[in-house]
Amino acid sequence: MYKQIESNKRRSVLLIFLFILIITLVGWAVGEITDYGYGILVLALVISVVMSLAGYFGGDKMALAVSGAKGIKKEDNPYVYRMVENISITAGQPTPKVYLINDTGMNAFATGRKPDKSSIALTTGLVNGLENEELEGVIAHEMSHVKNYDIRMMTLVGVLAGTIVLVSDIFLRGMFFGGRRRSNNKTHPAILIIGLAFIILSPIIAQIIKLAVSRKREFLADADGALLTRYPEGLARALEKISHSPKPLEKANNATAHLYIVSPFGGKAGKGLAKMFSTHPPVAERVRALRGMA
Repeated sequence: MYKQIESNKRRSVLLIFLFILIITLVGWAVGEITDYGYGILVLALVISVVMSLAGYFGGDKMALAVSGAKGIKKEDNPYVYRMVENISITAGQPTPKVYLINDTGMNAFATGRKPDKSSIALTTGLVNGLENEELEGVIAHEMSHVKNYDIRMMTLVGVLAGTIVLVSDIFLRGMFFGGRRRSNNKTHPAILIIGLAFIILSPIIAQIIKLAVSRKREFLADADGALLTRYPEGLARALEKISHSPKPLEKANNATAHLYIVSPFGGKAGKGLAKMFSTHPPVAERVRALRGMA
């Protein structure tokens, strides 16, 4: 796990670099196609750096605000707070801030850039709907994300992928509705075609990166969470209960969906194209892997 932590720290830096590179290439492509020139490239670089810093230092606050999570103290809900404290002690980590989301749906997520600045959010539906061992399994799963620095990487991925979608959309609208093509453009037509294709495809590339990162993290957190509780069946049963609830969360959002333990979009997340582009591996596979540990 120590190797995994170091790997995640390195990958966080690489991910920032990769997303900045993609945004920069989008800016270059727009500059080549339009009259805006290198000013667009500079603008793309500024946007990518600002959003990278915002994602690193404030991504957790954005995720909590978007989800409608409210912070609690021990006296507000001793049962949940003490359970988080106990799992934190077992993991040898600082106790995260605890948040509750007032929603009858069952779900949870962790966020923050490092263990001493982390938060765990649980829906009220999850707290009320799970047995003690099942809720412990979910909290241990989220604590594993904290301990292994998954939350930094996953928060960054969400913010930066969203930035690429936003930047691409702004540039495309500017090109087709507000921009002008260069009257004396000497750039080779093939380069222009490649540039335009990259602008259009960059949001899809960002989503694929996001999916690859998120799905692998869930399997690892399941395994590490089961090691913390020494009871894989608790988390397996919790995953089954959460996945069997067809109701999506009231504030389900594509920008933060990859942070949750199970897709917040309910039953529709496992159908058609939604299943192909889901940020989570199939629950049946995760349950099978957990029960294989017993």
